[in-house]
Amino acid sequence: MANQLRPLNGRVAAVTGGARGIGRATAEALLARGARVAIGDLDAEACERVASELGGGVIGLPLDVTGRDSFSGFLDAVERDLGPLDVLVNNAGILATGGFARERDAVTQRVLDVNFGGTALGCKLALERLLPRDTGHIVNVASALGRTSVPGGASYCASKHAIVGLSASIQAELAGTNVELHLVLPGVVDTDMAAGMKGLRGIRTLQPADVGEAVVKAIQVGSPELIVPRSLGVLVSAQPITPRPLVRLISRLLRSDRLLTQMDTLERAAYEARIVPDGG
Repeated sequence: MANQLRPLNGRVAAVTGGARGIGRATAEALLARGARVAIGDLDAEACERVASELGGGVIGLPLDVTGRDSFSGFLDAVERDLGPLDVLVNNAGILATGGFARERDAVTQRVLDVNFGGTALGCKLALERLLPRDTGHIVNVASALGRTSVPGGASYCASKHAIVGLSASIQAELAGTNVELHLVLPGVVDTDMAAGMKGLRGIRTLQPADVGEAVVKAIQVGSPELIVPRSLGVLVSAQPITPRPLVRLISRLLRSDRLLTQMDTLERAAYEARIVPDGG
């Protein structure tokens, strides 16, 4: 049947940024479908603790997505302990907010290195394993801001636009193979990354589990791209053909023009300090 879901039972899946938020929820969603799951995170202690909490044979491993040796070693360990890789979810990402003119160079570079560089490296290393077997899936978790942009997050938006372009090119290169790449573009998600945000007016703020389910859906139905929630997807998809004055009006109505510029800085301070080691 054309609508039959692809089974995930027994499949080996690795999730980056798996110690919290979307990564953890994605690991839970994969585990619920019978997958054998490994999570990787820069916070190795939290990663091991979360793996233990999830149970079901989930393994937690240290991972720096910006380092080839670290990422390759992570995937080697996954395959050694669980078996040949079937699914890689490139989820690790960070968000620095504020005016671009005042953003420290180290912060700009860190955002690009983690978000785009880590995703690109993950794709390369996964393809090295999947293409010889002509099977498997890569899921790139980007953001709806990969299809649009808002003030106050220039580096983040740039990194997510880059992931969208990267994913489209890889999808074209994979034509004629049985390896698939799926792109998931969430709106605002209630995670540490969204600390201090007020959200969008009229658009539901997602829970991490919503995105985890979207990742699983993309794999099981073979979706090249999913924007969640669906209501946001309609707006984002229509933007390229919408007159610019109307785009600005919609942005004001949704409050997206203030999403990253009017935040609770005290609430956000701990997250901002954590994402750039040594203060940048």
